[in-house]
Amino acid sequence: MTAPDGAAAPDVAPAPDGASTPFLLSAFEMMTPVHQSPGLWRHPESRIAEFDRLAYWTRLARTVEDGGFSALFLADVLGLYDVYGGGIEATVRGGVQWPVLDPAVAVPAMAAATERIGFGVTASVTYERPYLLARTLATLDHFTGGRVAWNIVTSYQDSAARNLGLDRQIPHDARYDLADEALHALYRLWEGSVEPGAVRFDRAAGVVADPDRVHPAAVAGAHVRVPDAALTHPGPQGTPYLFQAGASARGRRFALDHAEAVFAIGPTPAHVRRFVDQTRAGLTEAGRSADAIRVLAMVTVVVAETDEAAAQRLAGYAEHVDVAGALALWGGWTGVDVAGLDPDAPLEHVVTDANRSALAAFTEDPSGRTWTLRDVAEFVAIGGRGPVIVGSPETVADELQRWQAETGVDGFNVSAAVRPADLERFAALVSPELRRRGVLREPEPGRTLRENLSGAGPALPADHRGHAFRTAG
Repeated sequence: MTAPDGAAAPDVAPAPDGASTPFLLSAFEMMTPVHQSPGLWRHPESRIAEFDRLAYWTRLARTVEDGGFSALFLADVLGLYDVYGGGIEATVRGGVQWPVLDPAVAVPAMAAATERIGFGVTASVTYERPYLLARTLATLDHFTGGRVAWNIVTSYQDSAARNLGLDRQIPHDARYDLADEALHALYRLWEGSVEPGAVRFDRAAGVVADPDRVHPAAVAGAHVRVPDAALTHPGPQGTPYLFQAGASARGRRFALDHAEAVFAIGPTPAHVRRFVDQTRAGLTEAGRSADAIRVLAMVTVVVAETDEAAAQRLAGYAEHVDVAGALALWGGWTGVDVAGLDPDAPLEHVVTDANRSALAAFTEDPSGRTWTLRDVAEFVAIGGRGPVIVGSPETVADELQRWQAETGVDGFNVSAAVRPADLERFAALVSPELRRRGVLREPEPGRTLRENLSGAGPALPADHRGHAFRTAG
């Protein structure tokens, strides 16, 4: 049963065993008290108060790896949500993505505790200097044995801009223009600056690295200048595996040029199907293979031994919902302050420089539904902008297979309402059922994240824009 509005929905007919193509799983997390479900930190089974303990994250990494997940994706923001009510009161009181820790710091420890799972790290090209970002991500690629991905974001908060040296954030589309230029510089650093085999440690010759195989990046763009050679040599993947989550028109164009995987967030299969179709068609037009980008849909799963027990569990979750926190979260995403508005008035679309797809998901519903503010608050309160799948392991597996069949996604980005309990329950209850059906595509040890997600080699494929920057070795 799927509960997009927080209530149990009618059961669906089960998908035949083996009818689905095996799909990928990623765990969608954030190093903060409240990620997608405001108020659920109060649930008796929540242990998210330990979010600032490294052991919490290494245990979680082992849990999702044991559950057959291919990646643990770590979201991030660089500012406080200060739109709702014109301040940070609801955000701070509810722990809504604050305090938030730096996800890159914990990745080496999580990698040391695991063998197969990869780690997605979010970093913003608007504020990170490409020269240093190249070193950070190459370091993580080395320390994880090629199991790191970069989630490319441009950021969407005015609060981040103010605290990182700007009066306000760069306009939406201009951020992606800057991102294009930054990516070209990063490709030069990862693919073209240090040739394969340049670092030799040749004792007899007294050579650590061959200077003839180390080249200046020679980047001189309008926004990015990197004249010299990279600070470190590329890791096992060269360019780390590239995730992207922008769903605006400009964000989709950026993804078609650069992404290897994208996250789709939509409340219904129709939303996600439209995104998948646009992505596949756009790839073909751009000269890339139609399956060059893996599409993962966000879902929140509430599972118990029976459908009835799962429905009761969801009802218990609803008792802990923080409505003000949900609206603070949504206001931060969209840049729209809804404090004091009529909760039953229809939502209207406005253009902002924040996360445009977060607003469009409700104001441009392909099903034709008209959403009110009350609808949005109830929906976002558990699971954010994605669907909530509720039921027994068999029902959850049926629903995941149904979503895959109706949307064409390659897998799912699984969010937890009660953390880490929901991911622990997924690994213990749903993963065995998916394995029994033969539909869980699990990572293999000794392979890079790119190999496990793409099924190809560890380096960027030939049809990817970054491949053209490669220096032969």
